Amino acid sequence: MSAPRPPVKLASAVVTTVLERADLAPEAAAAATGCVDAAAALAAIVRLGMMADAARFMAHALPKREAVWWACMCARATDPAPAPPDAEALAAAEAWVRRPEEDLRRAAMARAEAAGFRSAEAWAAVGAFWSGGSMAPPGQPVVPPADHLTGVAVAGAVSLAAVRREPERAEATFRRFVESGLDIAAGGSGRIV
Repeated sequence: MSAPRPPVKLASAVVTTVLERADLAPEAAAAATGCVDAAAALAAIVRLGMMADAARFMAHALPKREAVWWACMCARATDPAPAPPDAEALAAAEAWVRRPEEDLRRAAMARAEAAGFRSAEAWAAVGAFWSGGSMAPPGQPVVPPADHLTGVAVAGAVSLAAVRREPERAEATFRRFVESGLDIAAGGSGRIV
């Protein structure tokens, strides 16, 4: 049996910055404070069993493309056949992950808007839109999104997905989601079965 792969894609996350952005419960934030890196901080939160907080931490610690992909995997795991507007938002988010180009970033926001910003799929698409570029319409002065907004959208998407089917089992679902995020952080696909 081989050892688990290290979550190298968490290496660039600065723990203090993630803690400022993730809005964790005080106990989870205290456990992560002072950890040497984001992987250690995440492990400390997981050891407490505070899986919703671990998911919020992960949403802000992963690089933006990986975070949006993770939101997509979480959405797919809890609704394999979403309604057409949500399916289109999810497809748009996934298209942006595969090719992070401006036209696909803007298409993701259009699909999120068409889905009414009500689903995990829509918020995954918003995460793609908030990843960079400008929030202003094309041809207008550039209004860049704040750097933390992708994490906010991804945390929302993951939370919505976690409570969609069996809200009473949200902690177990968050645990599966965090495992998926760790797989993505280690270079895997993050597919949830």
